[in-house]
Amino acid sequence: MKQNSMLAMILAGGRGSRLHELTNKVAKPAVSYGGKYRIVDFPLSNCANSGIDVVGVLTQYESVLLNSYVAAGGRWGLDAKESGVYVLPPREKADANLDVYRGTADAISQNIDFIDNYDPEYVLILSGDHIYKMNYAKMLAFHNENNADATIAVIEVPMKEASRFGIMNTDETGRIVEFEEKPAEPKSNLASMGIYIFNWKALRKMLVADMKNPDSNHDFGKDIIPTMLNDGKKLVAYKFKGYWKDVGTIDSLWEANMDLLCDDNELDLNDSTWKIYTEDVTALPQYVSPEAKIKGAFITQGCVVDGEVEHSVLFTNVKVGKGAKIIDSVLMPGVEVEEGAVVQRALVADNVKIGKGAIVGSADSEHIELISKRVKGVE
Repeated sequence: MKQNSMLAMILAGGRGSRLHELTNKVAKPAVSYGGKYRIVDFPLSNCANSGIDVVGVLTQYESVLLNSYVAAGGRWGLDAKESGVYVLPPREKADANLDVYRGTADAISQNIDFIDNYDPEYVLILSGDHIYKMNYAKMLAFHNENNADATIAVIEVPMKEASRFGIMNTDETGRIVEFEEKPAEPKSNLASMGIYIFNWKALRKMLVADMKNPDSNHDFGKDIIPTMLNDGKKLVAYKFKGYWKDVGTIDSLWEANMDLLCDDNELDLNDSTWKIYTEDVTALPQYVSPEAKIKGAFITQGCVVDGEVEHSVLFTNVKVGKGAKIIDSVLMPGVEVEEGAVVQRALVADNVKIGKGAIVGSADSEHIELISKRVKGVE
């Protein structure tokens, strides 16, 4: 790797428990999104489009599918000489907490040797479970212009929602003066996106010290960033403007899919200048029968629609039977909705079958209903 270069480390080990059955057997970054993608496609594609050649993906829970998916680095154009995507599971430790990273900083600490092998000047730390497009090369240029020790990407959120996030308080120059984790009374609305650029040599020293600290949580937000601020290091906020979604709940995953139906959707998955690369699934073109009714829907290849679909997203190889109605819903790959069934304000998990005449979800429900098991129909 060239000097003055940047290596990326994607934290993809989250359990994703708030996605319930969707992450029982699949790591959160491997969850399907937007018809044919997986969530991890976004940070990986951003890396490829930003000219980052080497990416380490740190996996942990239910990682079998994610490991095999990520290992095919050519999917994102990261398979050329001196480049690649590398799967980095936790190493066994001597204590009882085997095969688990203790925190976000510990995940990087356990892979210091991997990073040292490439001798980068900068390390980019990313969350593997957010949906957005970002040019990390522009963020690095901002980092250097400000002669920063660390740069943290932030996004402005509504003030009423700021208490849900890690909040960066800055001075008039954009320098971070305080970091507050989910403050009850936030002073600003600059939410951390979990995207950091560090000067590697300085961060390495901090990680080595952090590993030896028995009182540390070994976490960037709780330990590394506060320590840097206390030590007078220069941390700056890089303001991101654009689409960004943390899909940590069923409702937010549903919303992120519904956003694709908006005319002014900022994500624009068809943008040829910033492609989101994914697995090329072999499937026939979608088929919409003459009897079908489609209104404001996102229908992916392999779908067969004989019923009604309104304001919904259908993933690869979904089947909708005659007289069936799909309204305000997300149907993941391989879902089959039989004749006369009604699905409304629901998210239906991969390969689930909704039986003939069954009714799932409700137009009046406050939250989106997750359908993760077969629903029997009228016998």
